[in-house]
Amino acid sequence: MKTRTGLGQDSHQFLDKETSKPLVIGGIIFEGYPGFDANSDGDIVLHAICNAISSITHVLILGGIADELCLKQDITDSEVYLKEAMKTLGNKKVAHVAVSVEGLKPKLKDRLIDMRKNVARIMNLDIDDVGITATTGEGLSDVGCGDGMEAFA
Repeated sequence: MKTRTGLGQDSHQFLDKETSKPLVIGGIIFEGYPGFDANSDGDIVLHAICNAISSITHVLILGGIADELCLKQDITDSEVYLKEAMKTLGNKKVAHVAVSVEGLKPKLKDRLIDMRKNVARIMNLDIDDVGITATTGEGLSDVGCGDGMEAFA
């Protein structure tokens, strides 16, 4: 059986602090922080995973299927997009997902297990098959300075 490895990335700036849009990362809401500047919920973790799947299947989810759902049906929940991405795998199976998140804020350490559980649930994986790490970027980029966040999967 052929093994394929997908790679995906996503990033978004934060909206102004006055926004009512929630910050969603890995399907988890982070209270007290502005949401992402995106048509959808802007979930960088789920978007990066979608892009990783697209790199395997060659089916455009973000910029394709997700845009149809978001712009024409007003579906902004990135969980729906990831489920659509999973459908494009056909008989291929995801064995493990690794995600690296960069951003100065919010601190993710205390929510990593919740994010892992949620990604595992959505993708029908064991939690041990989902790894998520986080780093601040320590001021080395716009993301590291707190203007937004990015994720690689």
